[in-house]
Amino acid sequence: MSEVAGGRDDWSAAAVEEVAPGIYRIPLPLPNDNLRAVNVYAVVDGNGLLLIDSGWAVPDARERLEEALKSLDCAVGDIRRFLITHLHRDHFTQAITLRREFHTPVSLGLGERASLEVLQDPDRLPLEPQLHQLSRFGAAHLVKGIVSSMAGHAPPDRSEWESPDDWLEDGEVVVASGRELIVVETPGHTRGHVVFHDLVGRLLFAGDHVLPTITPSIGFEPLLSPDPLGEFLGSLARVRERPDALLLPAHGPVAPSVHARIDELVDHHGRRLEEIEAAVAGGAETAFEVACRLRWTRRERRVDELDLFNQMLAVAETGAHLALLIAQRRIARVLDGDVYRYYLAG
Repeated sequence: MSEVAGGRDDWSAAAVEEVAPGIYRIPLPLPNDNLRAVNVYAVVDGNGLLLIDSGWAVPDARERLEEALKSLDCAVGDIRRFLITHLHRDHFTQAITLRREFHTPVSLGLGERASLEVLQDPDRLPLEPQLHQLSRFGAAHLVKGIVSSMAGHAPPDRSEWESPDDWLEDGEVVVASGRELIVVETPGHTRGHVVFHDLVGRLLFAGDHVLPTITPSIGFEPLLSPDPLGEFLGSLARVRERPDALLLPAHGPVAPSVHARIDELVDHHGRRLEEIEAAVAGGAETAFEVACRLRWTRRERRVDELDLFNQMLAVAETGAHLALLIAQRRIARVLDGDVYRYYLAG
């Protein structure tokens, strides 16, 4: 959730941008979200379209998508398939609602299956694993605030989380009008995140794996990973080994080099690990205490200057960095009652 400088301020404006021959970036609005918009990409496929990601299932996003496709002399019914990079609402749910009308196939990374099963569980409480984790991280007061903010809200709509028509596996190739889109598994932001690499066209549909102006949230999903940051950095290294490409992100403007942005992300997390190790050395014992010693977003805000949701993301991301430091044997932790306490290893 950390921000870095750069990016065109108008990337989220209602417009259609041709980013390569026959490929169009369409930003769709998000409800009450600091990210402002999500990019979906329409790939011309014969007389129809293939869409990479779908947007959030809200009326404004549906209306904007219809307007954008009309400018391409197409309609929503011309979408032949959805390729979804990951399970988050702003990428997945509009595909599900459109499938009910048009029977459009929806494809999702195989690694998301277990998380989707959690979301489909009728007995699961909203944010249940995240709230338990927050308590472990020494942020019980945040848990109370979040629970209070959810009081009186309607129960979650499980129908948004229908299963896809098929599961995408690493190395699978999707062909659209002669383009070959290679599925690359990139866990970290979520367990089953995938990107789509067009080697010949030198394009990477990156979802939330590589973003041009912010770092994707780590450690916040229905089924928590024991080492999400380690997985994320490993996925970055894997994509970095592939040929460079034009970065087509889910949030933010198109950027010229995937490799250059990955190098910035790796550098950012390296510095963050050092900051967090120093905070533990300086006496911060819980993930919440560590998070309070860091600055967040490009505005250099403190945790208590963020809204409740972003405070939760900040603490979860701090916990992900602490988990990697434990794996690297730089720090250790002990369970003290219901709270993890951290200390320098050795």
